[in-house]
Amino acid sequence: MLSCQDNQTLTRTGPGTPMGEVLRRYWIPALMAEELPFRDCPPVRVKLLHEELIAFRDTDGKIGLVDEYCPHRKVSLFYGRNEQCGLRCAYHGWKFDIDGNCVDLPSEPPESNFKNKIKIKSYPCEERGGVIWTYMGPPEHKPELPVQEWMMVSDSQRYISKKIQECNYFQALEGGIDSSHVSILHSGSVGGLGVSSKSSSTSLLAKDSAPRFEVADTDYGLLIGARRTADDDHFYWRITQFIMPWYTMIPPFGGAPRGGHAWVPIDDENCWVWSWSWTPGRDLTEQEIEQMKSGAGIHAKLIPGTFRTVANKENSFLIDREMQKRGESFAGIFGVGMEDHAVQVSAGPIVDRSQESLGTSDTAIIKARRCLLNAVNTINKGEQLPGLDPESHKVRAASILLPKGIPFQEGAKDALKLTEKDFEAV
Repeated sequence: MLSCQDNQTLTRTGPGTPMGEVLRRYWIPALMAEELPFRDCPPVRVKLLHEELIAFRDTDGKIGLVDEYCPHRKVSLFYGRNEQCGLRCAYHGWKFDIDGNCVDLPSEPPESNFKNKIKIKSYPCEERGGVIWTYMGPPEHKPELPVQEWMMVSDSQRYISKKIQECNYFQALEGGIDSSHVSILHSGSVGGLGVSSKSSSTSLLAKDSAPRFEVADTDYGLLIGARRTADDDHFYWRITQFIMPWYTMIPPFGGAPRGGHAWVPIDDENCWVWSWSWTPGRDLTEQEIEQMKSGAGIHAKLIPGTFRTVANKENSFLIDREMQKRGESFAGIFGVGMEDHAVQVSAGPIVDRSQESLGTSDTAIIKARRCLLNAVNTINKGEQLPGLDPESHKVRAASILLPKGIPFQEGAKDALKLTEKDFEAV
């Protein structure tokens, strides 16, 4: 269980909150690059960490992320004109560049220098891996962009999606580090991830539904090993990477693309769920891409023109009781990602963790909570936060059979670490 105070610290992420200050020290996935497809394209609303913002790509191709509201009469710049290296308010024509500087004030006389006194909030942005990233923290603490494997492969080797989930970010993140539910919630649906029929992973998951957890602290977050008995001599390990503050890497299934997530707060009761699939040594096949678009795996089917899922809490996630009875989905909900989405949202927007009853399978969740709460103290002490060094992101999740008695960190060492040779290959 978590105290009410710690739960509040963990879940409140607005400006000036302890956790909000922690999360703002990291680069944040803000938009898919395709949301701003060309220069001077229409601006896009973005809400992150309780802040209402507007993103635009200017005439030079540079990305701006600024306060949504014009400082004049506080109308939304979403209705503004994106032209000639600036976003012009539709009300009185006040114009702002990507750095938030007021560059034109047509409602003031020509001799006025008033525009030099006007500036709106803006955040720096960079593009990498098909994603537009922003940094919302103190400029003097801005780190380098993260470097994960999926960001470095070609577009043909990568599939990215994002969706809105109606619950607190950490409530969703917990599912990404909880390997025990895979044997139950996803028992009928992991085929939607593209698992090869020759893979033994599904039978190994079914054989032992009560994994034993071992969790190791790292300089970037946590290394989480879930151990299942495979036979008299071997354990089957599913090893998850948790990279601060919101990334998880999914242990791979035989023959399937690799996968990972980021859970980013929109506000305290909603989050962006980013999902990425990639194949380091080859292009994704058309069949794999179609499967991802269908929502069968970790990606969701969306209402056209939105990031809201077709299956949602208003329609009970399109639960199919017959499919549930047949065992095609333990929950009767289509898609691995939507199974997670549904159960996490079903608990309410912010779970009262002081009322929960945790077991031995929740070891990783307890450690991850402590990891984030400790980060608050780390900032207060002026020390370095975990996961800021891009080099620390060069890791992989792993699924591996190891002889009993071999520590998973040692036995899986080569499978967990990306080398420079790996990065050259992608």
